Amino acid sequence: MNIVKRSAALLAVSALAVSLAACTTGSQQSEAANEESSGALSTADLAGKTIGFIPGVNDPFYISMQCAIEDAAAEYDMEVAAQIPGQFEAAVQTPIVNSMVATKPAALLIAPTDGKALEPPLTQAVEAGIPVGLVDTTLDDPSLAFTSVATDNEQGGAAAADALAELVGNEGKVLVIAFKAGASTSDARQKGFEDQIATHEGIEYLGAQINDNDPAKAASIVQAALAANPDLTGIFATNLFAAQGAATGLRNANAQGTVKIVGFDAGATQVEQLERGDVQALVAQKPSDIGTQAVEQAVAYLTGGDVVAEIGTETVVLTADNLDSMQDAIYKESCG
Repeated sequence: MNIVKRSAALLAVSALAVSLAACTTGSQQSEAANEESSGALSTADLAGKTIGFIPGVNDPFYISMQCAIEDAAAEYDMEVAAQIPGQFEAAVQTPIVNSMVATKPAALLIAPTDGKALEPPLTQAVEAGIPVGLVDTTLDDPSLAFTSVATDNEQGGAAAADALAELVGNEGKVLVIAFKAGASTSDARQKGFEDQIATHEGIEYLGAQINDNDPAKAASIVQAALAANPDLTGIFATNLFAAQGAATGLRNANAQGTVKIVGFDAGATQVEQLERGDVQALVAQKPSDIGTQAVEQAVAYLTGGDVVAEIGTETVVLTADNLDSMQDAIYKESCG
C-alpha cells in the first residue's frame, strides 16, 4: 500500500473512532438527561429527605398512623415532619398545609378535613413540586394525589349495619349520627350503613343527623330522637365524639342498654366505652396499615416505581366477647 492510500485508511479509521466515541458520549448524555428529567431517585438518595404528615386531628387513630409512618420512613433513613391540627376543620388545616409546603418536603401525606376546601392549597403544593398522597380521607378530585390509602369506609359502615342489626334482633328503628358533613370518611360510613341496613327488612331507618364532632350535640340528637321515637332500638355513631354523645344522651333518657350503639374506631376511650357497656360494638380501622402503605407508595413514586392509585384497608368488629383476643386492633396513645 502506498503512502497516500495508507494515510487515507488511517484517516478513515480515525474518523470512525471519533464518530463512535461521539455516539457513545451522546448516548450516555441522553440517558443521563432522561434520568435527570424523570426526577426519579434511588432508594439511597432518599436518606435524609423528609416526608411531611398532616393528620386530621390529634387522636389515637392518627397517632397510630403517624407511628407507622415514622417506622416505615426510618427503613429508608427518611425523616417525618408532622404538623397536627387542633381541630378537624379546613380553616385550621389549610394554613398548616401552606406552612408545610414552604418547608419543601420530598412528599406530603395528608388526611384532608374537607374534600373540596383542601383542593386549592394541595393543588398549590403539587404545582410547587411536592407530591401529595392522601391518607384516611380524600378529595372531591383525588387525581392530584399520587395515591390514596384509606379504610374502605363503606365496607366499615356496612359492617356496622350488620353488627347493629344483630344487636337489635333485626327489628326496630335505628339512627345514624354522622360526625361531619363533607368529610369523606363520615359520608362513606353513612352510605355503607344505609345501603346495608336496607337489606335487613325488619329494621326501619330513621336517617342520619350531623353532630359536628360535638358530643353535647350528639346527646341532644339522641334525646330528641327518643322523644319522637320511644321505640328506637339502635344507633350507629360514626366516630368517637358521636358515640360519646350518644351514650350520654341514652343515660340522660334512662335508655342505656335498651338502645344499642355501634361506634367506630378503637382508641382507649372507645374501648373503655365498650368495656363499660356504653357501646355494644366497635368497628376498628387499621391505621398502621394505612401509614405503612402510604410511605411505600411515596417511596415508589419518588424512585420511579409502580404506584397504586387507590388502596383500601380493612376493618374488624370488636365486641365485649372478642376484645381479649383482638388487642392488636386497639389504637396507640403514643409512639414508642
